[in-house]
Amino acid sequence: MVAPASQTPITTAPSLWRRWFSGDGWISLASVATVLGLWWVASHAGWVSSLFLPTPEAVIRAFVDIVVNGYKGVPLLFHIWDSLYRLGIALVLAVAIAVPLGMACGASDKLRAVVEPLIEFYRPLPPLAYYTLLVIWLGIENASKIALLFLAAFAPLFIAAVAGVQRVPRDRILGSQSLGANRWQIFRYVIFPSVLPDLFTGLRTAIGFAYTTLVAAEMVAAVSGIGWMVLDASKFLRSDVIFVGIFIMGGIAVALDWLLRWVMRSHLTWVGRE
Repeated sequence: MVAPASQTPITTAPSLWRRWFSGDGWISLASVATVLGLWWVASHAGWVSSLFLPTPEAVIRAFVDIVVNGYKGVPLLFHIWDSLYRLGIALVLAVAIAVPLGMACGASDKLRAVVEPLIEFYRPLPPLAYYTLLVIWLGIENASKIALLFLAAFAPLFIAAVAGVQRVPRDRILGSQSLGANRWQIFRYVIFPSVLPDLFTGLRTAIGFAYTTLVAAEMVAAVSGIGWMVLDASKFLRSDVIFVGIFIMGGIAVALDWLLRWVMRSHLTWVGRE
């Protein structure tokens, strides 16, 4: 006998542990282990000079030394904080401006005709091409870096918001209107939830663009941050410190992306069930 709908057990999302140790999880772990193993063999066998490819043990020692003593007398957490502070402020500003503007442009062809050409002009430009202007206008402190990161994150968020609004099925809006919903209710309960998946995808893309731009900005004009630490270490051929910086930047990027995907899985439960 089939159980009534009210008694049907609800399927919960698999835990992170279970996903990692499923079939695909083992493949991912094996892939990472293979790369680390090749690195260990190549560095210990002398296939590549230690000047260019340090051993894993040397990288671990450099990481411990930086954690304990800092880099150039500055604690590691200070460098990480400076990078995340610049990134966080720029993302907050980009979300606060790009998302409402993009949704408005998605609903209004005339407004989109005004704004979209400006976005499409600067979007393909390499960030470092206009970063020199930002440095001239705003100086080498955080203001120029935050402005650069804001511009890097703005375009993906704007495009995602426009595309999300344009993809909202017309039937949903008409159905809401037939049930007596006003404009605010249609926006809150129909349009905005429908656009959220696109916004999160755009936010993931924006974080990726802004993160790579952050490293480039710190390499050009900065005295702190993970990107600056990597550049400064390269001047002294400290490849172990360079590897430490790369692993820290990669770990932070993976953590940010995982956090966004977790929010999507836990809060946007209707995605894929429409």
